[in-house]
Amino acid sequence: MNKKLDCMGMACPLPVVEAKKAIEEMQEDGILEIEVDNQTCVENLRRLAGKYDFTVANESLSDTHFLVKMEVKKEHALKGKKEGTCTVVFSSDKMGEGEEELGKTLIKSFVFALSNVDPLPTAMVFYNRGAFLTSEDSPVLSDLKNLEKAGVKIMTCGLCADYYKIKEKLGVGIISNMYEIVDTQMQSQKIIKP
Repeated sequence: MNKKLDCMGMACPLPVVEAKKAIEEMQEDGILEIEVDNQTCVENLRRLAGKYDFTVANESLSDTHFLVKMEVKKEHALKGKKEGTCTVVFSSDKMGEGEEELGKTLIKSFVFALSNVDPLPTAMVFYNRGAFLTSEDSPVLSDLKNLEKAGVKIMTCGLCADYYKIKEKLGVGIISNMYEIVDTQMQSQKIIKP
């Protein structure tokens, strides 16, 4: 069973949402083809395929036309909650309310401590001003890089990175979308917000 989706002109995360629906609707193994108009959508769709352990390929048909092909295998149904999963969410570049200098010191201490606990979190999500923590000039960049090397998935909200004009300054992890951010939290057994 093969299926095609035309997601041209759709902003992220809509192509991912449509692809997930199509995967769930497919009754048997097959190829899902998704057309999108930007590279960010391509990367987000590739990550979705990776979540399912699907083989994925993409090709550029023009500067604004991309085709993503996923080999859908029904035995690789969407994984449920994993045992012991924990996501840490950062909505700010400081910890708590009150004095800004203290808040920035606390967040540095928190991320350092987080990089030394066992078990490590499964994922870390950065949105709103928290997006500054994953930029090249972040005071916690070294600890975040160590966490990523240890297997922690680090995601920064693409809308936030665009808003603050820091997308090109990403120092660690990936630029993500709200669908993936919500889905990651929904699959977690624990969510921690410093």
